[in-house]
Amino acid sequence: MAADSLDRAGVRPSAAAAGRLRAMTRPPLDLVPAGEPADPLTHNPLNGVTGGIWRTRRDGRPAVLKLITPPGGDGDVGPAHWAASAEPGHWNYWRREVEAYRSGLATTAWASAGQAGPAVLAVRDRPDGTVALWLAEADGRPGTAGTVGDFGELARRLGAAHADWLGRTGELSRYDWLARDWLRDYTLSRPVTEPVAWDHPVAVAAWPAPLRAALRGLWERRRELLAATDRLPRTLCHHDVWPTNLVLSDGGPVLLDWSFVGPGPIGEDAANLVLDTFFDGLVDVALLPEVADAVLAGYVEGLRGVVDPVLVARAVRLTGAAKYFWLAPVMLNRAGGATGQTYDRRDEAAMFAGRRPVLELLAHWADDSLP
Repeated sequence: MAADSLDRAGVRPSAAAAGRLRAMTRPPLDLVPAGEPADPLTHNPLNGVTGGIWRTRRDGRPAVLKLITPPGGDGDVGPAHWAASAEPGHWNYWRREVEAYRSGLATTAWASAGQAGPAVLAVRDRPDGTVALWLAEADGRPGTAGTVGDFGELARRLGAAHADWLGRTGELSRYDWLARDWLRDYTLSRPVTEPVAWDHPVAVAAWPAPLRAALRGLWERRRELLAATDRLPRTLCHHDVWPTNLVLSDGGPVLLDWSFVGPGPIGEDAANLVLDTFFDGLVDVALLPEVADAVLAGYVEGLRGVVDPVLVARAVRLTGAAKYFWLAPVMLNRAGGATGQTYDRRDEAAMFAGRRPVLELLAHWADDSLP
């Protein structure tokens, strides 16, 4: 997954599973012949849905191939909390992205706001049960090279897209494969072991006592946070908006990876954009205050005239706190062991220190959101 990737999952694969993951360096020959290019793209290898992603060509044009793996398949070798599911409403339903493209939802649902996914070139069901999803490669700058203005503009379009779906989520009932309750189902499935060592030496060295206390309170009030998000207006959410799922093209931002799409509260996609832009050290954390302000301003503008700006701001803070109440506990569970990073390449001390400003913002959002 983009947000909450391998390093934040806190679990490494077994040796056998890791071997199978490393073995898929190229797609199967029936999809890409040996003489054709197939460059692996970074993704979360523990997610049982994703068998691999490659930059290649199809019919003479640049393309991206994503191999989708069913539950119990060779690609489904990660830990239980990243397992693929055959249940359509599950947060990690294995066919959701395939259906999002086949139905046209990924490319049309937010078109009125100038926001879409990449064009689908082909979908192929294979004899082994996997599905090959071919997408047009989006031209443009990667989201990790985005500016404050880029993120603010994306947030404005997200707000406009969310405004368009307010009061219309009943129309989504014809798509039985959408995530049913993604925010709750995903966050409560994260692997936190209690008691959490809130005063672990690595945390004491990086996080002051007031921050550790605030993060502990965030964890202890997790169900209260989720219940509060249930009272927010509902819209259609992507559920994984962050820089590695973003291409900044001349025609506007292109959002990748529609694996988690489904109804959800307003604010969640904007909050995730702010937090996930910085958690993994892919964008200079010094930009956090500017990006947070720009995203909030853009999102408010997109929803202007539809939702009160005060409620929009509260929704961003509340859903952000609800999305990541589990992160500090998982980091502390893993403190002193292997971090297993996919996106965040820092060592443990640097990761704890680098995430401090983002966690401080998270704690501030939680404090502002709940009495």
